Amino acid sequence: MTDIATQPRSVSQTEQYEKCGWRYYLQRIKRVTPLPAAWSHHGTAFHSAAEAVERSERTMTADEAVQLFSDQYAALVNKALDQEPNTDRWLSASGSGGEDIERRYVLGQEQTRRYVEWAEENQPTIWQAPSGKDALELYFKVEIGGVQVRGYIDQLVLEADDSLRVRDLKTGTMKSKFQLETYKVAIEKHFNVPVNRGDWYLAKNGGLSRVVKLDKITEEEVGERYAAMDAGVKRGDFVANPGFLCRFCDMKHACSFSRSRS
Repeated sequence: MTDIATQPRSVSQTEQYEKCGWRYYLQRIKRVTPLPAAWSHHGTAFHSAAEAVERSERTMTADEAVQLFSDQYAALVNKALDQEPNTDRWLSASGSGGEDIERRYVLGQEQTRRYVEWAEENQPTIWQAPSGKDALELYFKVEIGGVQVRGYIDQLVLEADDSLRVRDLKTGTMKSKFQLETYKVAIEKHFNVPVNRGDWYLAKNGGLSRVVKLDKITEEEVGERYAAMDAGVKRGDFVANPGFLCRFCDMKHACSFSRSRS
């Protein structure tokens, strides 16, 4: 308990704890091995391909990016299959686990190709950090509301007025405004550069989401959620919240509260 009580928090930790404290407990304290899901490998491989495209200053071709996605996706899936070869135990939002693995391989290739085309057409300006490196998968660790918070920001885009826009790349449908708000506070504290807006690149649609205004967001309101989560973990409060989301929970196989155990 000492380690989890003192380690930095993150967006994913906080949102997981808020949705179901028992899932947080099983995964992060009991260290239960999660059920595999193709959507996780799909997202990781897509992010790697998009980052490589940007780091190449968009000289990487669509075919090269698709090959990078394909290679990483296959490697991640094969490693997971070594650990859990029974694809009936894989989580899937549509069809069987095996069908989802194959479907996402093709889908991810299409989405990667569309990202290259979108980036070439729109030419967003990636901000260059004071270190001289492009702000891609940018790591941060700052104190927010009295709690140490860390994370990685997919992209920071330079706006016409020299402010920054935080951008998160999504292969799924779940979007977190809290994530963008955290990034805004973290960047302003760490780099002292204004962040007034945020958005998501939605791989499903091949374009950007609506703009999220962040100029009125304060550290105090973001910090309240981290402080509440941090205090709850330190108290040992891990309240289960069984319901519809149990179906997609990677801890359901080890959870006595789950309504969807496999």
